[in-house]
Amino acid sequence: MTPPFGRTLCAMITPFTRSGALDLDGAQHLAAHLVAQGCDGFVLSGTTGESPTTTDAEKSALIAAVREAVADRASIVAGVGTADTRHTVGLAREAEKAGADGLLVVAPYYSRPPQEAIEAHFREIADATGLPLMLYDIPVRTGVRIEPETILRLSEHPAVVAVKDCSHDFLAAQKVLDRTELAYYAGCDEHNLALYAVGGAGYVSTVANVIPKHLREVLDAFDAGDAPRAARLQQRATPLIEAIMSAGLPGAVTTKALLNTLALPAGPVRAPLRPADPGTTDELRSRYENLPT
Repeated sequence: MTPPFGRTLCAMITPFTRSGALDLDGAQHLAAHLVAQGCDGFVLSGTTGESPTTTDAEKSALIAAVREAVADRASIVAGVGTADTRHTVGLAREAEKAGADGLLVVAPYYSRPPQEAIEAHFREIADATGLPLMLYDIPVRTGVRIEPETILRLSEHPAVVAVKDCSHDFLAAQKVLDRTELAYYAGCDEHNLALYAVGGAGYVSTVANVIPKHLREVLDAFDAGDAPRAARLQQRATPLIEAIMSAGLPGAVTTKALLNTLALPAGPVRAPLRPADPGTTDELRSRYENLPT
């Protein structure tokens, strides 16, 4: 099955100017750079894109700007998930108007609804537009799982085509893969190759903001039948993946810190997030520069 949004998706940061305004020129520049380096598509306004602190209008403007920059050379999956079903439906419709190819919808957070309510939430959004949905299972942030049985039921809806898996439940992912045609995308960079090897569609990667070519080469090597090289490439990225994703800071903070040292569009994070300290930034740059190829 051809993955609906490509194999190599970047969970793109949202660039801001020094004053904290949305940097649409920077977003276009970064998106074009990432496509040239091997990204098949983008998730915009996801966790890494600081969606809790961007306005609805900014989300739509970001989609339109990136679409203008990449045209049909890359897919755009718009993060529209909120804790409010009506708000999410509104964001989904605006994303469709702005030019998105699909929707990333996280489980409704904070209120921790039961599974039947979560299922109804996704079904209402799936019925609201003509765009395909990627379910986003990240219980560490939402406080609730999208349980495998719920995903199985939702897979029967024609608009539900994919999952971004940040559940850290590899067994559950394989069970759903075995019983559905859903495209499963690794949402945790340390799982990129492992999930791909058991039938996953690819990844939605925060680390792809800084090493898009290297991460693509992992999948390319596996597709070429060179599993040992794929494993070596994945392992060589581990120190940087750890520094970006496991440093005790959100990935948006560490990724922007590193991108700023690389003279790529990023800018500051928005409060309540705070910038990385100089020591963390130096460590990120050191691991980036020492990445074996």
